[in-house]
Amino acid sequence: MKVDLNDYFYFVHVVEKKGYTAAAKALDMPKSRLSRHVVQLEERLGVRLLQRTSRNVAVTEEGKSFYQHARKLVDTLELAEAAMDNRSGKLTGKVVISCSTGVAQFALLSIVTEFAKLHPKVHIEQRVTNAMEDLVAEGIDIAIRGHSAELPDSSLIQRFITNVEWQFYCSPRYLDTLQQLNTPYDLADCQFLKVGRSGSKDAIPLMNRDGLRTHQTSNIALCSEDMSTIRQAAIEGLGVTALPDYVCRTALQTGELVRVLPDWLSQSASLSLLMPSRLGVPPHTKALAEFIREKLPLVVSGERP
Repeated sequence: MKVDLNDYFYFVHVVEKKGYTAAAKALDMPKSRLSRHVVQLEERLGVRLLQRTSRNVAVTEEGKSFYQHARKLVDTLELAEAAMDNRSGKLTGKVVISCSTGVAQFALLSIVTEFAKLHPKVHIEQRVTNAMEDLVAEGIDIAIRGHSAELPDSSLIQRFITNVEWQFYCSPRYLDTLQQLNTPYDLADCQFLKVGRSGSKDAIPLMNRDGLRTHQTSNIALCSEDMSTIRQAAIEGLGVTALPDYVCRTALQTGELVRVLPDWLSQSASLSLLMPSRLGVPPHTKALAEFIREKLPLVVSGERP
């Protein structure tokens, strides 16, 4: 029977999107066409690759083994096309990048736009979410993740970019209303503006330069997953907050915010770049990843990117 490479391509997408519905939506094609290609592939191989139920699709052991080889084949085909697209020396192709709202607004803003100007034929799709997305299932080529602990081991390529310190800030006006704010214990008398959701872990983590760690309860006045909202609330004098230093740098320079508890941090986090582990990475995707790894540490440190 004649080999149809589309069978491999569509099978890989069904596996990675974890079902026909998501794969059909991503490829903008009917589910019936996808199913026909997978059935054709199974008939040619003489094995069942996917177990279909009324609600989901499960990959068989034979399907898992075959997927590893099929993924490499699809990677090779995509790299071959990318090589032809880039033979003129100009990068072309689509790249999907995922990052949190704070990173998008305060760290990647100038980097993404600068790369887009340098390489106008590269189609960049930036997805902004605070959720930890599944890169393979969601078709993400590059993800920037902030994390205070080690990322779990996985098949993903992980590249450390830089460290980020979360420092304490408030407006000069709010600081004038406080009797004192010299030690972590003084946070108990403050209104606190928290990044994230309200929950049982509302005690503020602190660590000093010597590695001493402690927690201090405070009066949570506002919670938001949007760092720009928390920063603006601090500027408006609504309380004390802990934010990455690069988020507050401009407001600090203009005097809208001042740093408090200078010997303490809320946390020291890391920014890492993650990519799906595949046979090869298209030139335009590799170029954006390297551009981010070069420029992002400069933005975080306050240097010109």
